[in-house]
Amino acid sequence: MTGARSHEGPIRRLLLRLGSASVACALLGSPTYAQTAEETKPAEKKSWSEVFTDPEDGAFDASEWLLDKSGFLPIPIVITEPAVGYGGGVALAFFSESMRDAAAHAKETGHVVPPDIYVLGGGMTENGTFAYFGGGMLSFDEDRWRYRGGVGKVHANLDFYGVGTNTGKDLRVGYTVDGIVSSQQVLRRLGESNTYLALQWIYLSLDTSFETNTRFPFFPSSLEMAKRSSGLGLAVEHDSRDNIFTPSRGWKGSVDAIFYDPDWGSDNRMQSYRAHVFAYFPLDGSEAPRWILGTRVDGRAARGDVPFYQNPFIDMRGIPVGRYQDENVGVTELELRWNVTPRWAAIGFLGAGKAWGTHYDFSESGTEVSKGLGFRYLLARRLGLYVGVDVAKGPEDNAFYIQVGNGWR
Repeated sequence: MTGARSHEGPIRRLLLRLGSASVACALLGSPTYAQTAEETKPAEKKSWSEVFTDPEDGAFDASEWLLDKSGFLPIPIVITEPAVGYGGGVALAFFSESMRDAAAHAKETGHVVPPDIYVLGGGMTENGTFAYFGGGMLSFDEDRWRYRGGVGKVHANLDFYGVGTNTGKDLRVGYTVDGIVSSQQVLRRLGESNTYLALQWIYLSLDTSFETNTRFPFFPSSLEMAKRSSGLGLAVEHDSRDNIFTPSRGWKGSVDAIFYDPDWGSDNRMQSYRAHVFAYFPLDGSEAPRWILGTRVDGRAARGDVPFYQNPFIDMRGIPVGRYQDENVGVTELELRWNVTPRWAAIGFLGAGKAWGTHYDFSESGTEVSKGLGFRYLLARRLGLYVGVDVAKGPEDNAFYIQVGNGWR
């Protein structure tokens, strides 16, 4: 998927997870998978059992249904985020045309233009956190221009542990944020490449309250409790992965920055930055590799009068949203996928992250490690879309995640 989505903070990231981010990334991405003549020809009328059975191996498969899907599509949301507990919800997506039709158009034009997609949905968790949202993605001028954006209402009950990785659970204090989160993006393709230039506007209007009247001594000014944050930013992103859903080769990377300022409606003046690369390497060199190594390098930083709920944080499976945050965050992660059979795959992952800057420098800050195992099932063979479950062990807790497509965002 192309476009800037990096300046999330705990609140924006949580809203993405409540909105079934894995499903959204699969649906809102550009379908860059290869299409065969069989896949792009009009589908014949089939029974439901035939639609969900792959004629190649007789296994359950949703390729036929997803390729021909246009109009409305209900999407269940399963929430397993440790920061807010278990929960669920539903989203309703509307497709302007099917992916099969988009692929047929690509045969005529030489370029795959994704269908326009609109989404409405909402979800709730066991600790009282809830959100509802709406948004979509549109393409213009043969996909030279794209718009992607959304607006959400969020009421989140979270815990704040202070800043840095050298903080203990005894510093934990519960807080609630309630308000509006908006993300708007306009993207321009550079020539005929897979590189985009993106202009982004982030707007948050949030009321914050704590469980007690006690304030942490490391809130130096009222600006760190800013109600409105409005930021404009630029990003350059490249995506050469062979598949947007579950890649086996290629890489995706971006460098972006966003600037919050009272001149465009922000209570605080701050800057936020991110640079990241996700790269995938087939280890056996075959066209259909059985072993794939994924690597992630991700760095984030914030400067100025940063509200505590917009601090960069260590974003890895096994670590709750916002648990370790500071002015700077760095994460490295490895993921090994073994395609045991044509349908089933096993996953192993290991990552480490640091948060530093306010009280400790990089060398003094602790390193937080997360690791885990998972499995995948090839739900849609012709789209290369895997789904499954990951179980992760973090510094304090264990957690599991429902994954649709790639686990990195």
